[in-house]
Amino acid sequence: MRFKAFFTDDGISLLDKRFLPAMDKVGRVCHVYLTPTHVMLLHNLLGATASGPDGGGPQCVAQFARDLIFRDYSVSSRNGNRIAFSVEVALLHRALRSALAVHAQSPATGDAPAAIQVKLVNKQAAGSRTAAPFLTFETKGARAAVVQDVPISRPLSRDDVERLQSALDAAQELPQTLVQVPDLPQLQSLVDRLKNVGDLLTVAVTQYGDLHLQVSTSLVTVGSEFRKLPVLGDRANAPVGDHNLTASTRMDMSVERGEALSVLVNMKHLVKSLHCHLAKPDCTFYGIAPHGACLTVIFQYFISGTRLTDKSISFYCRLPVLDPGSS
Repeated sequence: MRFKAFFTDDGISLLDKRFLPAMDKVGRVCHVYLTPTHVMLLHNLLGATASGPDGGGPQCVAQFARDLIFRDYSVSSRNGNRIAFSVEVALLHRALRSALAVHAQSPATGDAPAAIQVKLVNKQAAGSRTAAPFLTFETKGARAAVVQDVPISRPLSRDDVERLQSALDAAQELPQTLVQVPDLPQLQSLVDRLKNVGDLLTVAVTQYGDLHLQVSTSLVTVGSEFRKLPVLGDRANAPVGDHNLTASTRMDMSVERGEALSVLVNMKHLVKSLHCHLAKPDCTFYGIAPHGACLTVIFQYFISGTRLTDKSISFYCRLPVLDPGSS
């Protein structure tokens, strides 16, 4: 089992300034999944997604084309050249930033790629009698060469890698209707106010571009709606005259007509998913999976200087749905 590569300038910048800060807010530990074509950061894909008092927590997937993150990329294993292991996100980010600091000492060399190498090694740690796996960063600066070892879990077994791949395949199913939220900071500000009211949040998405958020307790019901948002997928025309109705009534009637889906989620899960704005997406979409299986948040990226989707980056979260009877 071998892995070795050099970071690209764009790749190391994406991880350092966007995706590792976002993943660290979602969860302390993530899986790194390396395949012949892609590099992935995965949170909670092997965890319980619909059990326990908080529904098991959100799933988060950040997937990159191999050549975006690395050059001279080499990965090999007896499991279809796929390797997966878990790592503490903060430790990984710290090592990456240290490597960048050392590399910054190097004199400018024009367009030469960054000389920061990463590889998978087994070595005996200080005070230990047995070898353990590490992700090793090797950086050469103008005055020093630095080697940093980030402790990782033992690489997943063949069966666990298959489970991880199956969970990843299942997580890629898109909702039939997605609505685009143009102002993610505004949504985050709203959720910050709603979380002071209650722990459970009802989210509804309509086929005519409405996103409803509502918190209900025994004493009060508070909510907000975003209307006439851009829609991808299945869509319908909004009923004439519904502007005279309350937002809650519009939501209930849309669900009854089969033109909307509504789910109950844990407020903490939504707050965690909103931290993904640290990855600076160009667009954000909300949707509910068929039969209300989960709430899906998809973050879209454009090719620099265009409005064309950058297909080398895929980033999304799936929030587990709670049983209304459990509240």
